[in-house]
Amino acid sequence: AEKALTDLVPAATAQARRRAGELQSLSGHPITAADWQYYNEKLRQQRIHVSDKDLRPYFELNRVLNDGVFFAAHKLYGLTFKPRTDIPVYHPDIKVFEVFDQDGSSLALLYLDYYQRSSKSGGAWEDVFLAQNAMTGDKPVVFNVTNFQKPAPGQPTLLSFDDVTTMFHEFGHALHSMFSKVPYPSLAGTNVPRDWAEYPSQFNEHWATDPTVLANYARHFRTGAPMPAALMAKVKAAGSFNQGYDTTEYLSASLLDLAWHTIPLDGAPAADKVDVFEKAALHRFQVDLPEVPPRYRSTYFNHIWEEGYQSGYYAYLWSEMLDDDTFYWFKAHGGLTRENGQRYRDKILSQGNSLDVAQLYRNFMGREPSVEPLLIERGLKPAH
Repeated sequence: AEKALTDLVPAATAQARRRAGELQSLSGHPITAADWQYYNEKLRQQRIHVSDKDLRPYFELNRVLNDGVFFAAHKLYGLTFKPRTDIPVYHPDIKVFEVFDQDGSSLALLYLDYYQRSSKSGGAWEDVFLAQNAMTGDKPVVFNVTNFQKPAPGQPTLLSFDDVTTMFHEFGHALHSMFSKVPYPSLAGTNVPRDWAEYPSQFNEHWATDPTVLANYARHFRTGAPMPAALMAKVKAAGSFNQGYDTTEYLSASLLDLAWHTIPLDGAPAADKVDVFEKAALHRFQVDLPEVPPRYRSTYFNHIWEEGYQSGYYAYLWSEMLDDDTFYWFKAHGGLTRENGQRYRDKILSQGNSLDVAQLYRNFMGREPSVEPLLIERGLKPAH
């Protein structure tokens, strides 16, 4: 984990330093951490101006679902989806689909709970009402939850691009649960280590911008006209615009977490020396940029003390390394094909926590994960 993080440090900090220079030129004075977001947003508006208002007409919910999320799943895995209106639901807004496998057999039930309501928790998530269980023969009953704003009666639900990504993300979790093929429900689907749970969902996000999938669903809700290529190019450019800063602040926090959890108990600093320890750790890992502080400082980094992350805060970036590495494998082997999808299903999605997940990854890729695709995807390194 430490090697994966430190391998990213040179590219991330180099880009952060370049951006600091650009922001200084824009502002006319040296940039501090407090200045960064203000002037970075000014620079983004100058270089990449794209608004939700421009994008939403191309992302109508039902079209994104049927011609995007379900379309990609059919291309990769041969799945088909049949609406089931005869099954009771816990709210009228919820839709239920029976999911059929490539051979026509019933695979799972999928509940979609997309709209915001006052009785509902915020955010987005996936879970199961019933996990796959080889002992009983139970098939998975899976649900995706989001909090999209419900339109007025008769009006379409137009999504932001973040909303679209969320749909693909949560459906990636659903695939993990639906394809599970293990003996025990305690090992099924997403009952896996934190980084491995996020890996398939983040991998599935890539299909949202795959040219074949995007062309199939990103169409104007009134005219049916495809989204202009220039508009989507802006969306992609905006996603990597501030990655020097974003990556460096995350690396700093993750490496600080590892620094705290790799010292012996009798080597822990006294309370009044915590800042000294932190400063030395950031310097040792070469992430001590004054303009880019860690996302969390030691004295309020609750994630690593009380919330179960102890030394595992790096997991989000580790998942991203795996999903980008996997996506580049797909691109190198023909992209959105049934053969590629079947290999990924057999070696990753169906396995749950039945084998060591590091071995599962090696079984699929034939090697250890590489950070290079992540660097390219984040705009920290040019593509070959």
